[in-house]
Amino acid sequence: MYQYRLERIAKIFGRRQVAVDGIDLDVRRGEKVALIGPSGAGKTTLFRMLNCTLRPTAGRLWIDGTEVEKLHGKKLRQARRKIGTIYQQHNLIPRLRVIHNVLAGQLGRWSTLRSVASLIRPSDIELTHTVLRQVGIEQKIFNRTDELSGGEQQRVAIARVLVQDPEVILADEPVSSVDPSLASAIVKLLIDISDSTRKTLMVNLHSVDLALSYFPRVVGIKKGKVLFDLKPDEISDGLLAELYSGHFPDDRDVKAVDEKRYSVSYP
Repeated sequence: MYQYRLERIAKIFGRRQVAVDGIDLDVRRGEKVALIGPSGAGKTTLFRMLNCTLRPTAGRLWIDGTEVEKLHGKKLRQARRKIGTIYQQHNLIPRLRVIHNVLAGQLGRWSTLRSVASLIRPSDIELTHTVLRQVGIEQKIFNRTDELSGGEQQRVAIARVLVQDPEVILADEPVSSVDPSLASAIVKLLIDISDSTRKTLMVNLHSVDLALSYFPRVVGIKKGKVLFDLKPDEISDGLLAELYSGHFPDDRDVKAVDEKRYSVSYP
């Protein structure tokens, strides 16, 4: 069964800014998909439509067989609870303890009263221990979040999504703000979580190397369009050069793809 079906999806801001330009894409339940492409290609905008925080300007989008255009009110909130998003900037509250940030993944289910009460006396401590153990930082449960390293904070953000227990995990540049030495570990953690829970995983990545190393399906996005949708071993240097042509890679891209791959496009 398809988790997502996209038919000529487009998003236009204002009158002329085309962020996503007629994308067709099917994603099956439990699939692991990496999206790559230059900055400004439309990947984040696409994710915002996939997690129902943006409506498409044109085209049709189905989630679990239900067209998003028909989702409003309670049904829209229910659909959003099934989708967990990990953001580039973590979206954590620095002064709160780790346990509070992790349990924020429950806010979609809790009443306002229970949410406020949990700030005073956290509930579900055992659940928090369990998810922090999964991401390898169980001992940090009562630390203030701003005392943690960037990599540890990203693991808190992942734990928050695990508490939410969604059907889909969307990770938008999840390793862009961590040390490169930790990036591989975080991507592997997301892959392991997807494998063990059978959750659908879609990740936007700057690092081409991580995408090709860990994901069985890689989608190249350029100027709001799908340039390719292939297995890693089917993606040639020429395709990568075409994907990034006209865009000077930043440091992360340079580390991700060897210099020969860019030599044709970046004299």
